[in-house]
Amino acid sequence: MSIYEMTVKKTDGGDQALDEYKGKVLLIVNTATGCGFTPQYAGLQELYEKYRERGFELLDFPCNQFGSQAPGSDEEIHSFCTGRFGITFPQFAKIDVNGENEAPLYTFLKKQKGGLMGGNIKWNFTKFLVDREGNVAGRYGSAESPRKLDKKIAALL
Repeated sequence: MSIYEMTVKKTDGGDQALDEYKGKVLLIVNTATGCGFTPQYAGLQELYEKYRERGFELLDFPCNQFGSQAPGSDEEIHSFCTGRFGITFPQFAKIDVNGENEAPLYTFLKKQKGGLMGGNIKWNFTKFLVDREGNVAGRYGSAESPRKLDKKIAALL
């Protein structure tokens, strides 16, 4: 299965086909609003603004699986992120990234780039970089700041 054959849930409950992003470089991130890494939203927004016109998209998937650090509804999370960090990149409905209810997108991403913990996501703000052909080009942990991904994104563009 290709990443472009998948659909994800938008914050309004509707479906979003990922084939809309075909031919773009993607950075897919599981986020949380109450995490020590939450300030990374600012760096993610900087990357989005810098590279969006060149075919870069950033896809934000809030996740409450780690320390219950993404409480609230999808609307509350979105309001927090736009108000505090001014995000303009797509933010989707809250998901699980591990376990029996994990989103198929994350099953796919983890199969492509396993990482530590037997492939499971370790914490909030794990980042997957996807090339224009839909291949997972890199997986980066929570501590990897968005700014450190700048050259990797530029190289794929």
